Amino acid sequence: MKNHKSRAALSRRSFLQLLALGAASSLAAVCSRLGLPAPTSPTLASGGTSMAPTTTVQSAMPLAVPQTPTQQAGFNPGQARVAFVKTGDRKEGVRKAIELLGINPVESKRVFLKPNYNSADPAPGSTHPDVLRAMVEVLDEMDAATISVGDRSGMGNTRQVMETAGVFAMGEEMGFATLVFDELPAEDWVMVKLPESHWKRGFPIARPCLDADAVVQACCLKTHQYGGHFTLSLKNSVGMVGKVIPGDSYNFMDELHSSKDQRRMIAEINAAYTPALIVMDGVEAFTSGGPHQGNLVNAGVVLAAADRVAIDAVGVALLRYFGTTKEVSRGPVFQLEQLARAVELGLGVDGPQKITLVTGDEASAAFAAEIEASLA
Repeated sequence: MKNHKSRAALSRRSFLQLLALGAASSLAAVCSRLGLPAPTSPTLASGGTSMAPTTTVQSAMPLAVPQTPTQQAGFNPGQARVAFVKTGDRKEGVRKAIELLGINPVESKRVFLKPNYNSADPAPGSTHPDVLRAMVEVLDEMDAATISVGDRSGMGNTRQVMETAGVFAMGEEMGFATLVFDELPAEDWVMVKLPESHWKRGFPIARPCLDADAVVQACCLKTHQYGGHFTLSLKNSVGMVGKVIPGDSYNFMDELHSSKDQRRMIAEINAAYTPALIVMDGVEAFTSGGPHQGNLVNAGVVLAAADRVAIDAVGVALLRYFGTTKEVSRGPVFQLEQLARAVELGLGVDGPQKITLVTGDEASAAFAAEIEASLA
């Protein structure tokens, strides 16, 4: 494994300064993905405080379906491949799933890895250490230029949560940079506004996520008892959104969790970026409760995909297979609000017939066939 100690040794301030060097180009790239003009400089509030710059989606039409790395690799257009590995070994599962997917969307790129550290509860309450370690190792082997890991916790102090999860110690050992989003200054948040959005003021996305050349997700398989219904890759993006931005007392998470449109708002966050790769740890899952604690089952699977709608649809099918809540079980998978809104925004495939489960052994193939039936 390559030694990235020099990267890990950067102070937080130095790291953010390096990120700032690429900020203009990163925002331009985001605007390009969303079909927007390049953003202007941050506006100033009446008191002279620098507020987060705003990105506004101009067209009221649904966003174009992002071209995923899978499609770029020459697979069938309009189809999404989801690698499906039956295993109880997270490290092996992560490696096999990424290998089965057959893409390398991170070579020579600055990668931001978004784990699930909403709380410090053990997996699937948060990202398992074996998953984080395996993903960093694989990304390094795929020749990622740099790797940074960051999050914002919803159920606890983010720094304490990441400390308890061993993220900082692992970063020192393996040479990846770490970021605590709660500690970012106002200028390192970018406001995103979507036409016909259910967010009253838009939502602030952490600039390091947008500055990265590639965003990789490490999500868990579980339900969400506080209104999200399920928390997979789409919901994992909530950790990129600020709760309260310095200089502004408005609480974006209070808005999200008190809204009847919470599940649509979750999907809308994902219009701000396109992931390069998603890995879902389903070795264990919460089929009720969640996101921190719940009814635990040994689901015994690891998934990987470039299409977040596809991987979340398969995740929902897995939850249904093991028996889950009435909210997650109700109606066709693609009519659940998170997925339906994501499809409206063009964030992924629009039906189960466009998902191909890719397996590499008989046990995985047999289990995948059962999940395909649940998905349909």
